[in-house]
This record gives sequence, C-alpha cells and structure tokens, in this order.
Amino acid sequence: MNRRSFVKKTSLAATAGVTILNFPIFGKNAPSNKVVLAVMGVNSRGSFHLKYFSQIPGVEIAYICDVEDGAIKKGFDVLRDSQRQPTLERDIRKLVAKNDFDALVIAAPDHWHAPAALMGVANGKHVYVEKPAGHNPRETEILIQARAKYNKLIQVGSQRRSFPYMIEAKKLISEGIIGNPYMGKSWYTNNRKPIGTGKVIPVPSTLNFDLWQGPAPRRDYKDNLVHYNWHWFWHWGTGETCNNGNHELDCLRWFMDADFATKVTSSGGRYAAKDDWETPDTQIASFEFGNNKVITWEGRSCNSFPIEGESRGFIVYGDKGTLVNGTKFYDNNNKLIREIKTDINASSTNTVSSTGNADVTHLVNFIETIRGNATLTAPIEEAHKSVLLCHLANIAQRTGSTINCDPENGHIQDNREAMKLWSRSYENGWEMNL
Repeated sequence: MNRRSFVKKTSLAATAGVTILNFPIFGKNAPSNKVVLAVMGVNSRGSFHLKYFSQIPGVEIAYICDVEDGAIKKGFDVLRDSQRQPTLERDIRKLVAKNDFDALVIAAPDHWHAPAALMGVANGKHVYVEKPAGHNPRETEILIQARAKYNKLIQVGSQRRSFPYMIEAKKLISEGIIGNPYMGKSWYTNNRKPIGTGKVIPVPSTLNFDLWQGPAPRRDYKDNLVHYNWHWFWHWGTGETCNNGNHELDCLRWFMDADFATKVTSSGGRYAAKDDWETPDTQIASFEFGNNKVITWEGRSCNSFPIEGESRGFIVYGDKGTLVNGTKFYDNNNKLIREIKTDINASSTNTVSSTGNADVTHLVNFIETIRGNATLTAPIEEAHKSVLLCHLANIAQRTGSTINCDPENGHIQDNREAMKLWSRSYENGWEMNL
C-alpha cells in the first residue's frame, strides 16, 4: 500500500468510525505536527512498524536500531521510498542519548523490551513497546514507576484495544448485553516445527551477539537461536503464553473487568518433539479472580486444529449470553442476537501481524496521544496486569505449583520457589535501575 492510498483508506475509516475511535485519526493541524521516531529491532514486527508508522501523516523515522545485517537491510528496504532516509545506530545506549527524536518503538526480542523502554523514558522519549512489555513481572512494575518518574508515555502493543469493533463490543458488554461476564476462554493454535539441537558455533560476522544479548547474562551462541527460536528459551524468551496468549488474555481481562488474579494453575510441557525448545508447546492455564470470575488459556504451538473455526480467539460467557471473538453475541438459547461486522481475520501463522493492517489504529492512537489529541488505549499500567497473567502461568508451569496471589497487586504469596521467578539476574552493567 502506498502512502496516498494509505492516507485515503485511513481517512475513510476515521470518517466512518470517529464515534467509536474517540480520537481524531490525524490530530489538529496534521501533518505539520511532526512526530519523529526511532525503531529498535526491525527484522520482523519492527519492519511492520517502519512501514506503517512512516505512512501516518506528520510522522518521520529518524533512526533504525538493530544488530544484525540482514535485519538492517530489511529495515532500509522498507523505507527506500521515504522522503526521509533514517540513520543506523546499532547500540541502543547511544541511540537514546540523541535529542533529535520524540519516541522509541521497540520490537526487539523479549529480554530487551523493558530494559530498552526504561532507557527510552529515562532519556526523555515516549515509548511504544511490543508485548510482552517485560521478560518477568518485576520489569513491568519498574516501567510503571519509570512512567511516573519521567512523565513519558508508554504504549504497549496490545493493539486490539484500539480496534473499533473491539471498543464497540466492550461497550455492549458494559451495557449488559450478556449480563455478568463470569468466565472467559482463550486459545492459540499453530503448527510450529522442531528447532533441533543447537550446536555452539562462532558468532556470524553479520551479528553483534554481545549487543543482541544486552541485559541478559552471557550465553554461548548456538545455530538454532537467531532470529525467531529465542522465543522458546527462558533465558531470552517467554514462551507462547506471553508471545501470543498475551493478546487474548488481555481482551478477556478488559471485557470482564478483571484485574489481578487470586489463583493461577498451569499444566502442559514440551510434548510435540525432543529438542532444545524449553517453554511449553502445549499449555492449559487457569486464572481465578476474587470477584467470582475465571479465565482459561489453551496454547497449542504444534497442533493447529482450530476452536470455533478459528486458529486463535476468545469467548466471554455471561449469565445472560455469550460473546465469541468480539463480534458475535448470543443469548442463553444460543441464538445470535447481535453481530459486529469486521473484515479482520486473525491468523496465528502470521508472525509479523496476525491482525493485518488493522493494527494501524493502535499506532495512530500512540501518535495522537503524543500530539495531545487522544488517550493511550494500552498504557503500561493496564498492560502490566495482562502480561502478569502470562508470567504467572509460566511460573506455575515451571514450578509445578498452584500460585496464590494478592488481589491488590498480583504478587505471589507463600511460595518461595515461585517468587524466585518474579525477577531475573542481569549482565553486569545492564541492570534495570530507575
């Protein structure tokens, strides 16, 4: 999609949905109200950000930050027709110290999300950080403190909170269309292949592995780690629960007005193959809340048989009806009583953007909030509550225990082994300090 057609399509969407979006798509006096960005991590999702942020009127990409030559080439290829050509800065520490851009967009591996976000706000930058916002629960708590201390925006990539049809569905639920929403079910399915047994080899000349590891304590380079398989190693990744379950769990928590869980359980493991993959490929997690609500998540990374005909999704059960995937409302006789039309078809196999160009509404929300014309739909305070569910599921899984939590802040109670996983150790000199 070229810039002209993007602007036309987005303008039409704004005209049709302004009462749902609750913010102007371009803002006052746009595009003269310029916002300048730097994007960290451009191999996959970051390239999506480069493409669509750069097409929002009044937005420029000043810097690309990455540590691998192939990813860097992808980033520059995306922007080859842009009026402004970005500058490369491989070291995020040097990048955030620059004073000629407004906001940092982070799409690096999970272990980088919170440390880079902290660097950004501490250096006077607004931040858009992809989910999960942290590698562990303590990191997002630090980001909440940092947002308050430095008075900068932190938007998390829980993009469904900006989708007009989701906002409308949430409104209908709040108005009581299905009564009291007391149970939520979510799922994600895929057909991921084995990653094999990695061999320790010399770091490729195209990769700065020291900067790639950054805040993570140093490990040897293996040939099955970069670019994507780091997701399945606890040292750098957070598994499928944080990788994809984060989205559906966030929607359920939002729709059901659920904050912190009181009890979390998880079962599953690496069942589909014997290889280096450490996180579960099969997982069923349950979250109880003190207000008589329960949420479940089923993750099947290596078996793609759908649920309700969808590879990923969620259902909200109420005492007067049911909502399926944010679009179809049924009464207690299972009769369809309301349907919200959308052309979004979520795909679990699209690792760049499972909901396609619809994500642009979330990017626009971030830009318009910087301009003072909107309010963040996925601020760090809300994102922390959602990703905490994912982390707690993983902690329950890794410790083989039931996790009881404080309903006021989600902290683990009376479980020393589980509490050890609330935070992590860092490479010397890379600690997250406010």
